Amino acid sequence: MHPILDKLKKDGITKIKLGIFDVDGVFRGKYINMKKFTSAIDKGFGFCDVVFGWDIVDELYDKPTVTGWHTGYPDAPAVIDINSYRKIPWEPDTALFIADFQYSDGSPYPACPRQLCKQILQKADNMGFTVKSAFEYEFFLFKETPESVREKKYETLTPFTPGMFGYSVIRNSVHSEFYHDFIDTCQNMDMELEGLHTETGPGVLEACISVDSGLASADKAALFKTFAKVLAQRWELMATFMAKWSPDLPGQSGHLHQSLWNKDGSSAFYDESNEHNLSDVFRHYLAGQIQLLPEVLPMIAPTINSYTRMIKGYWAPTHSNWGIDNRTCAIRVIPGSPKSHRLEYRITAADGNPYLALAASVACGLYGIENKLELPPMVEGNAYDLDTSPQNLELPNTLEKSINVFSKSKIMRELFGDAWVNHFTLTREWEAKCYKEQKKDDPDWYWMRDRYFEII
Repeated sequence: MHPILDKLKKDGITKIKLGIFDVDGVFRGKYINMKKFTSAIDKGFGFCDVVFGWDIVDELYDKPTVTGWHTGYPDAPAVIDINSYRKIPWEPDTALFIADFQYSDGSPYPACPRQLCKQILQKADNMGFTVKSAFEYEFFLFKETPESVREKKYETLTPFTPGMFGYSVIRNSVHSEFYHDFIDTCQNMDMELEGLHTETGPGVLEACISVDSGLASADKAALFKTFAKVLAQRWELMATFMAKWSPDLPGQSGHLHQSLWNKDGSSAFYDESNEHNLSDVFRHYLAGQIQLLPEVLPMIAPTINSYTRMIKGYWAPTHSNWGIDNRTCAIRVIPGSPKSHRLEYRITAADGNPYLALAASVACGLYGIENKLELPPMVEGNAYDLDTSPQNLELPNTLEKSINVFSKSKIMRELFGDAWVNHFTLTREWEAKCYKEQKKDDPDWYWMRDRYFEII
């Protein structure tokens, strides 16, 4: 008998909820009974691969690759990650597990973001590094329901709290029951929060998820986005993780902190003999990220809405650059002790798929190490004031432009393989096509809200 079955029995588990994260970071899943779960532990199980053949609103892609009408949308073999076990506080007899598609020979399914992330993290391990990372998310809360936002056509929505009031002790004290439930839920579901506070904007919160090793960190971020929405709705609220839900308010970040560690437990980023304590590994890693950010951008900014956030002077970068503790840059180096020395990938927004954000940033960093790339000069002062230059590479400003650069990049195909690049390209080209073909009387912001507000 598998050890997990004993644990589940002791925990009073009689039902299993499992799911797979799709290309947009949406958790697609179902309930199964204990008999089915017991069989699936060793043998795997079948899960319809249409979850990688349709978009965020369940419309089939017009140019399918890994699955489509040409394959019949079969059940693909899936494997349960036993280490992903969580209990859901309001479903005390139910266990939650994450699964991945995986071919019968053990090879990864080319459209699965979690599998891609695992491949990149394995490459880091093969190079002698452990990746540690932590996500932080901003998200808006509203006194609305999925029905009411649609009835209102996403206009005149009532925010959870009024006004611009960052770091408000008044707000978190008045609504302490909700905050406590939120913090406790995250703790109980193994996605512990380091901090939770109001941000600047009506009803907006920022949650900082505690640091962990690479895959565990991405799992926590992906589950956090899902269950923050679930918990909000259980409180008769709605949470949105759109990159920018309103043109009149700040965008929402999904900043990603990361560092590399040697197998002996020492920091691969810290060297007190170098300027700013940047080790050679850190310097090359960061250089790879800076050089390749314009090419890898759609894996970081994957929706039409992502690019509405990237505006000068609004806390989101428009160019690929770096600086020491400089929040106007795409990548902020945070100097500190060997334990805290790291970088903050500020280009990421709340709408990003955490598995893709981590895979993309780490892969580009490892490329920099392998090729011993050197950093351009750092930005001092306001990066928004700089012109485009080798120090300040301009980023594509639409999804359509971004995916065109990505699909033609030889380095992207080298890093992620043709199968992934081809599939991801078709999904983002489809996203751009859907936007172009929207009804002429539909305002842009209505289309984006209707598509992304609840689900992304």
